[in-house]
Amino acid sequence: MTNEVTGAFDLDPMEIRVLAVLAEKEALTPDNYPMSVNAVVNGCNQLSSRDPIMQLTDEVVQDTLQRLIEKKLVGTISQAGARVVKYEHRMRIKWTLEQDKVAVLAILMLRGLQTAGEIRTRTGRLFEFKSVPEVETVLQFLIDKYPPLVARLDRAPGTKEPRYGHLLGGELAAYEPPATAATLGGGSGGRVGQLEQEVAALRSELEELKVQFEAFRQQFQ
Repeated sequence: MTNEVTGAFDLDPMEIRVLAVLAEKEALTPDNYPMSVNAVVNGCNQLSSRDPIMQLTDEVVQDTLQRLIEKKLVGTISQAGARVVKYEHRMRIKWTLEQDKVAVLAILMLRGLQTAGEIRTRTGRLFEFKSVPEVETVLQFLIDKYPPLVARLDRAPGTKEPRYGHLLGGELAAYEPPATAATLGGGSGGRVGQLEQEVAALRSELEELKVQFEAFRQQFQ
């Protein structure tokens, strides 16, 4: 059975990605926050911890930031002696959110539909939840806000836990579980799993290198 939840927001995919990147990097790289346009572009186009993967240009990100400023979700910071304008998100002010709520919302914006357990694992560097019930409490808070920021989907056939998604794009379609190695047939499931782990590890290493390079580059801006 398919269910669909409609929210009161109408952010487009680029606005959602840019806003989430600002919230993520605020926690991950505070020394380089607020962020330049170039830093936001790099964050948007990461190959790891992103679903879907995007390839946004400087011009698209600049236009997106301007739209978010008009919606009062992003603000600009002009630092003394700096040659470039920096940007910061305003989700805390706009929606009266504390860091635990911002962390959960940002992960949903960056990674798509997830269970409470997945959210707890992935928010570790943004906010450390001690248990899954703590995550569920935050999710319920975001669901109960008016208008709601998050929705809970019914469990899909063959799954044990419900999944959650943000409503900033206005609509949340039912989760369709991806095909697994078993459903694809053949005896290569173990090999496929190994390759997926290797790719994930390489992406993680690449992301760490990007963060280190960006921190170095920011020193000369």
